[in-house]
Amino acid sequence: MSNQTENNLADQRLVVAVLNGDRNAFALIIKQSEGLVAQMTFKMISSPGDRKDIAQDVYLKVFRNLPGFKFKSKLSTWIGQITYNTCLHYLEKKKLVLLDTFEKDEEMSEERNIGDLHNGTEEILLGKELAGILNSEIDLLKPIYKTLVCLYHQEELSYAEIAEITSLPEGTVKNYIFRARKILKENILLKYKRNEL
Repeated sequence: MSNQTENNLADQRLVVAVLNGDRNAFALIIKQSEGLVAQMTFKMISSPGDRKDIAQDVYLKVFRNLPGFKFKSKLSTWIGQITYNTCLHYLEKKKLVLLDTFEKDEEMSEERNIGDLHNGTEEILLGKELAGILNSEIDLLKPIYKTLVCLYHQEELSYAEIAEITSLPEGTVKNYIFRARKILKENILLKYKRNEL
């Protein structure tokens, strides 16, 4: 039995248990997905007080909409979708910018390694507490970039899963992640050069 089939069966058992009134099953759904929900709300929403309210709103929506879950995706992906849309609605309501508009996307060469933050940067950053610096720089990105970087690198979701969560085309997800990495690399190099490493 494949991992995907096993995960699907586990999801089905949990959903059926919740629909039959098992509170522990819903608590397990929360436990399994709270890392993803917390990461996404943290990256998309700057106000700490609002993050908690949004997370509660997400799980309220999950509970209300669970009877309509069709198992076309993983349960965690579906919860990620609800989280993303809830955060997006909050940002729209507050008239906050999710992403600046920019020129038409450039064509990306397939040979270009979009996962590469290195290309000389690695040597410069060695011994400079890269993780802390990187996290600080990620927090300065626009919400959509922060979210996509978090989903890909920290939650280790595939481009296809991220596209499903965000309702963005897979190519756009790849392009945004590439742009986010490029911004991160440039900002880190600028700061280090300015501080005369």
